[in-house]
Amino acid sequence: MASYKLLLLAIPVVAMLVIDFTSAFAQQQSGGPYVYGRVEIWALFYRLMVIAFVVGAVVMGVTFYVVYRFRESNPRNRNLPTRSMEGEHH
Repeated sequence: MASYKLLLLAIPVVAMLVIDFTSAFAQQQSGGPYVYGRVEIWALFYRLMVIAFVVGAVVMGVTFYVVYRFRESNPRNRNLPTRSMEGEHH
């Protein structure tokens, strides 16, 4: 359970380290190149969308693996001992 919490904490931390927020919210400095705020905001949006799709693909891949691996028709799971559930529901 601790690794699950660590993973949930690591995903936003890595996203914050990968994305450079300074260019999107930077103030114009004299003598420097002009920063188009709306262009930088859209670039930030697209970067976040790429990260969201990658995280979603990883989650879907893990879900597919778990469902496929532990399916009922898997030969590895056919010889597992079964127990009666009778009387366990209150």
